[in-house]
Formats: sequence, structure tokens, C-alpha cells
Amino acid sequence: MKNQKITITDVARLAGVSKRTVSRVINKSSKVGKTTRLRIQKIIDELNYSPNTQARGLAARRSYLLGMVYDNPDAFYVEEVQRGVISICREFGYELVVHPCDMNSDSLINEAANFVTRSKLDGVLILPPISENDELAAALRNAHLNYVRLASVALDTPDHVVISNERAAVSEMTEYLIGLGHTRIGYIAGPKGMKSTRERREGFCDTMRKHGIELTDSMISRGAYTFESGMICTRELLAGSTPPTAIFASNDEMAVGAINAAQALGLNVPDDLSVVGFDDSILASRIIPRLTTIRRPVREMARLATAKLIATIDGRDSDARVGISLVPSLVTRDSTKSI
Repeated sequence: MKNQKITITDVARLAGVSKRTVSRVINKSSKVGKTTRLRIQKIIDELNYSPNTQARGLAARRSYLLGMVYDNPDAFYVEEVQRGVISICREFGYELVVHPCDMNSDSLINEAANFVTRSKLDGVLILPPISENDELAAALRNAHLNYVRLASVALDTPDHVVISNERAAVSEMTEYLIGLGHTRIGYIAGPKGMKSTRERREGFCDTMRKHGIELTDSMISRGAYTFESGMICTRELLAGSTPPTAIFASNDEMAVGAINAAQALGLNVPDDLSVVGFDDSILASRIIPRLTTIRRPVREMARLATAKLIATIDGRDSDARVGISLVPSLVTRDSTKSI
């Protein structure tokens, strides 16, 4: 059979099963017993059989296309998400269609919904910060379109969200700084109105209060998750009569801006000022000094979200409804020092 096109009929005949059973194995259905599944999969591998995508889609009444909607300037974050999504798409025979959006656009909801229907997608993954838009989620839900959101808080039912527990991660970082002897810790928050901003800030403030450390307005500044805002906020924090001995920037870009601003003022990081961030972007390990930060399990979140989405598409409701909440991890490098 090496010189001819292998078909699903050939696989079914050699395995002694129906074409429907072979199709279920290809689609990772749980309706096939382990022994039968292994036998069919062995034949598929030996024949190097690859199903016709178009025919497969027509038979299953689906496109085997998943979408990803995002508005995130961090190209490294988007790439890491894509790697996680594609690893699951490859396993289940799906393709990924990517669609950048403007989260501030008045037409965001219509644009995203039209993208899903126009591309005939079986489902869509929504990345932060767009994932915080409850109106978009409601529009997709009302249109009976499958979706899963990546978020920092449980803003939807378990089948529609994978959570990164950022409040807990920020609390751990704050504990780490306090353990180094820092009590005057300046905090650079993210943009107003975002749930991730609130979660991270409350994780910081709650931990400071737990240790009886007074928080003053002069120790908190609001940034925009940008390098430039990190520089501006750092200058503001250091201009006070009792400047901080450590600065916690709520993302890495602002933390890099903080290091730059501190060095421009003649301060040494970490001897004169400890600086930490959040994200563990590629910048964190390349700047000097290397940045102590929080690593979000971005790729794993994307993998789990994609698996959840496909479970929904397949009607495996019990799998789709499993709640998933991952805690980011602390990464200590050279930008922090005890006092």
C-alpha cells in the first residue's frame, strides 16, 4: 500500500472496525476502549495515515479551526501562548487562526464575533487584557460560540476560563522583599480599570498590612505597563522625603524602566535600591542586573485553555468544567539584595 493514498477505509479494514470508530480515535473521543484505540493507532502510525482535513471537517460538521483574539504589545507573551495552543492543536488535529484587535475600539465586540463566524471557527481563545471584557464574552455566549478566557481572576464559569492566581504570586514576592529587610517598598501599579491591576495591587497591599507596614500614597504610583511609565513612576517614588529601598513594578517593562531611572539618578541596583517585576519576559533575564520577577505559566495556561476549549467542542462537559487555577512562581535573580 506504500504506493497509493491511504484512506480511512483502509485503516478500518485492517483494524477490523468501522470507519466511525477510526474517526473517533483520530478525534480523541473517549467512546473507544483502550485496547481498540491502541490497535487502531498502531495501524495509523504504521501506515503513516493522515486524514483529509476537509473531509474530516465535513463528516464531523466542524472546521477544525481555533481562533485566538488578543491585544497585547508583548510579542514574547503572544508567542509563548501560541506555542502552548499549537502543541494541543497538533495533538487533536486543529489549526490556529490568529486575530489581533484593539481593545479600546468601539467595534471590538462585533469585530471579534464576526471573526469567529466569518472564519467558521469551532472555538476561540481570548487573551488578556481583552479577556476581561465581559460584554465580549456575553456576546459570544449568546451567539452559541465556544470560547475560553485566560485571566487573573474567576470572571466566568469554569468551562470558560483558565486562571493565573496573580494575587497569590504578588503576595509571595512581597513576602520575599520583606524577608530581605525591606519595609519601605514602593509599588508601581498597572492601568486603572483592569482586573489584573486590582489583583496585583491588592496582593501587595494585603501582605504589607499583614506585616503591620503602613502604606502611604507616596509609596504607590500608577503606571501604564510601559517602560516609559516605569521610569516616570520611579522618579516620583524616589523624590519623596523617605524614598523606598525597594520598588515592586507590576510588570517587567515598568521594572526595566525603574532600573533605568534609578541608574540615571546615580543609584546602584541592587546596592542602593532593589527592583522586582512581574511576567518573566525575555527582558528580565537580559537586562543588567538580571531582574527578580514572577514567572507566569503562560504556555501551560494556553495548553490547558486549548484542551478545555476542545473538550467543550467535543461535548466532554465534565472535562471542560474542571476548574483550573495556576499560581505563578517567584524567580530570584540579581536585582534584589537584603538590607
